[in-house]
Amino acid sequence: MTTPKSNADLERLYRQSGWTLRQFAQAVNRIGTEHGTPLKYQQPSVHQWLKGHLPKESARPLVLEALSRRLHRPVTSREAGFPPSPDQSKQPASTVEGLFDLGREDMDPSRRSVLGAGLFSVALTIPGWPDVIGRLDAIKTDPQRRIGQPEVQAVRAMTDRLSDLDDEFGGRYARPMAAAFLVNTVAPYLKSSASSDTRKSMMSAASFLCYLTGWMAVDEGAHGRAQEYYVKSLELAGASGDHMTYCHVLRGMSVQAANLGHGTPAVRLANAAAEASPDSGPRMRAFMAGQQAHAYALAGEKVNALDSLREAERAVNQAESQPGTFGGYSSATLAYSTAEVRHALGDTKGSIESLHDHFRLRDSTDMQRTKLIFSSLLAERQLEVGHLEAACATWNEVLNEYPSMHSGRVDEQVAKIAPLLSSYQLNSIARQTSERSRALCDK
Repeated sequence: MTTPKSNADLERLYRQSGWTLRQFAQAVNRIGTEHGTPLKYQQPSVHQWLKGHLPKESARPLVLEALSRRLHRPVTSREAGFPPSPDQSKQPASTVEGLFDLGREDMDPSRRSVLGAGLFSVALTIPGWPDVIGRLDAIKTDPQRRIGQPEVQAVRAMTDRLSDLDDEFGGRYARPMAAAFLVNTVAPYLKSSASSDTRKSMMSAASFLCYLTGWMAVDEGAHGRAQEYYVKSLELAGASGDHMTYCHVLRGMSVQAANLGHGTPAVRLANAAAEASPDSGPRMRAFMAGQQAHAYALAGEKVNALDSLREAERAVNQAESQPGTFGGYSSATLAYSTAEVRHALGDTKGSIESLHDHFRLRDSTDMQRTKLIFSSLLAERQLEVGHLEAACATWNEVLNEYPSMHSGRVDEQVAKIAPLLSSYQLNSIARQTSERSRALCDK
């Protein structure tokens, strides 16, 4: 048997990481757990990889993702000394065909458990505005079918309805409907004959629906799948010349990265959104600056975080008398951003104060799902500073409304209650809250 040649490329990346063999193995295992495929690699496995033995084909993307996260830049198969994966050698699907493929897999709720959560990638290639603008101009159209502005208006109206359902009940209910609408109605519209203005309007409408479907996937914890929808949304936004949606999607991708704790990619995406944003009013500037502040705080960049937060505050003050617009950002949203910045910078008490401000400023237009998620965060932070009974009271408010919500993110928050209260079982209020959360999780 031929002894494999040492993998000098992987060895170089390993040295750059500063990891021990054990830390490298643990990083890959953690990403495997994220992906829904728990792994048990240890030091000898990593040693074998460095000596030239290839990881299993299914594990190679996880190794690349672990290195990308550690080195804060994309790491390719070639750079790591791995052969290209079968997916890399395939001709990429067109944007419309890609929508068909994505949507078909999501239409059937029973299929989504087979697909798994998908791997969130910090190394994802984000198409720049010059790369996507006008991309679908040469697409073949069906001369037998023609659409006009009424079809565009119908897509926008349906997207609004799906967004309302997502806000009220969670992504688990709404995403199969959104996917079915993409496959059965919107993707065929994109192949239909139309005037130039109508085609651009339809691609813009499809872009925002695609982004919304990705947002629903995030809510279910299908983070890799969400990134696929987001990239399709960026392509459609570019094809339609819809600069505003393009920037909105980049910001959403930053929110996803931030919620997963990836500060550096969250900064990169938030800055890309702000830099690409066309001239806009104060509400949109606040929308961008608020996310930059949160991302900077997670990345440990305190000065930039506070500067961005002050910029968001100034913009919100300017926008106070203006009506809500696309990408609207209110005083309540600013208070939440402030809470997240404070918490990321180690000021838990200040974060609690800002969350109370958020709930005081909320109005009827704010989402039910965010109310439950932000209330859960408030309870966790109240417990963190030793306010046990206040935390339990906040959690019980969440549990009162939890049965009507079908959201993976809310499920995760509720599942954390019992473990967080496990040290307080001698307290009757804590014990009752813990037992109640377990009972609801088991239903």
